Amino acid sequence: MSGAAVAAPCLVRAGNAGYGFAPQAGAWRTVEITTRIEIPAAAGRSQAWIPLPSITAQDWIRPVADEWSVSTGVASAQAAGRYGTTLLHVRWDANDPQPVAVVTSRVAMRDRSIDLTKPRAHAPLGDSERELFLSSTTLIPTDGIVKETADRIVRGAVSDMEKARRLYDWVVVNTFRDPKTRGCGEGDIARMLKSGNLGGKCADLNALFVGLARASGIPARDLYGIRVAPSKFGYKSLGANSSIITKAQHCRAEIYLAEWGWVPVDPADVRKVALEEPPGDLPLDHPQVAAARRTLFGAWETNWIAYNWGHDIALPGSNEGPIGFLMYPQAETAGTSRDCLDAETFKYVITSKGVPA
Repeated sequence: MSGAAVAAPCLVRAGNAGYGFAPQAGAWRTVEITTRIEIPAAAGRSQAWIPLPSITAQDWIRPVADEWSVSTGVASAQAAGRYGTTLLHVRWDANDPQPVAVVTSRVAMRDRSIDLTKPRAHAPLGDSERELFLSSTTLIPTDGIVKETADRIVRGAVSDMEKARRLYDWVVVNTFRDPKTRGCGEGDIARMLKSGNLGGKCADLNALFVGLARASGIPARDLYGIRVAPSKFGYKSLGANSSIITKAQHCRAEIYLAEWGWVPVDPADVRKVALEEPPGDLPLDHPQVAAARRTLFGAWETNWIAYNWGHDIALPGSNEGPIGFLMYPQAETAGTSRDCLDAETFKYVITSKGVPA
């Protein structure tokens, strides 16, 4: 362990607990996220779809309000698809040569930690929810090679908790974060398993965990969102280290366990710590990585907000087919989609700031 790592804020020894990465539910704080969109060289009618924070969980996240303005045309909040993904649909006038939209959302949040040594009171999962979060999606099938892989990993496990831990550890050990992956990845888990290339980013690695869990009979879901603040535990790789968060998108995962309810997990961030935390390329047994591995099964530092948990989303009024998930703003002009990861053809800036209590 280097001297720099010892000096990092909050990354201190805590008896035998290792690094002090220990999120705990505490005071609520509110952040404001502003997305400014511009479509250069617009031709004909343009439209855009911007994800809005729409997940409410009384123990860790509460959307507060959304506001927006557009240069021309109309905008409305809508729910799309079977997951009820909430988004802002903007339709500019056809003669607007430089369409602009500004969307501001406020979200209250706090850290999240579940004591997995004892059951806790929680709302039971309804039949329709169970079915939804066990079902296949286009990118996350639960049969074929996904089912075969899941069965191999959990063989002999008795409880859902034991199965979930095995799946989590398997993803942590067998995958890797690939810095060459565009954006957060595609999340095509069958292709990953068939190719044997288990590299990617959060939308790949956490989707793989979700798919394996669903194939094992454990309700699971991806939560698509964005990092909004630095990590108070000193992890440079696990926070938004600037007020400009345009490229800070991140998805996490949850599993439903009968004795605990929805449990937060994030194997992808374990791999992010291993690759990116200074000095980089840390082994899994490095104390900083080991602390993240322990913590991110059952806890999140909520310096991140969730937009939605949707899949296979047909964007209202779009000329294209459904998209796998909605974590980035999307846009079309003259019936042709713009690349949401290409700043030259689709310009947007996302910023965040704290809001005084």
